[in-house]
Amino acid sequence: QVHLVESGGGLVQPGGSLRLSCAASGIRFGFNAVGWYRQAPGRQREWVATISRYDITNYADSVKGRFTISRDNAKNMVYLQMNSLKPEDTAVYYCNSNQGVDSYWGQGTQVAVSS
Repeated sequence: QVHLVESGGGLVQPGGSLRLSCAASGIRFGFNAVGWYRQAPGRQREWVATISRYDITNYADSVKGRFTISRDNAKNMVYLQMNSLKPEDTAVYYCNSNQGVDSYWGQGTQVAVSS
């Protein structure tokens, strides 16, 4: 059984930083692309960043230059370092990985950016 568990969210002031973590069981992140998504209240879930199995990274324009996605295959973890946070980054953040035709999601971690 596959489980993804996000952690690291919280309340931070504008300009601050957070590092989100996604831990996996039942799936090897090193063999798959992993993505971060977010969903703000009243809005659709949107893609934030992806790291491929070959460590190629891609980012949404809204976070490019501020967020960094990375992985630690030995720990089976994926991270999202978020710097220069803005109020519009407030959302529930989810990690996602696909294995074949199956798509796996965590339960999300809340990020709130407010003064």
